[in-house]
Amino acid sequence: MARFVYRMQSVLNIKEKTEGQIKMEFATAQSELNNQLDILEEFIRRKENYLKEAEELRNADKLELQDILDNQYATAQMDVMIAHQSKVVAKYEEAVEKVRVRLTKAIQERKMQETLRDRAYAEYLEEEKQEEFKETDQRTSFTYTQRQRDENS
Repeated sequence: MARFVYRMQSVLNIKEKTEGQIKMEFATAQSELNNQLDILEEFIRRKENYLKEAEELRNADKLELQDILDNQYATAQMDVMIAHQSKVVAKYEEAVEKVRVRLTKAIQERKMQETLRDRAYAEYLEEEKQEEFKETDQRTSFTYTQRQRDENS
């Protein structure tokens, strides 16, 4: 029995390699997005702390005007930083989405090549089966013919 050779195996190998590279890109992009989300969450947490501090400063027995003003300034700065970081996060989310789309396409292309390989293998098996059947039929015919000659002689 001959060995099955998929003639487009090199294409399949390239598709698999490309998919692996895009998976790495996706993991990197997702990691960068997670880092940016962590930064945003830290800014939000810091703003919440400034707001709690502002509440404490306003409810204190002795009002410290400079401390209250500093707190208001810090809170306003955190609002600006949060707005900027939200834009950065949106940009990273967009980058992750682009890589995800590429990854989905690469996976589909690889699966399509694997399907083609499977079909080619099924055709190969069918051809081998037909060839084996033909060979068996020829042997049977030859044996039958030999017996007929031996009996007639």
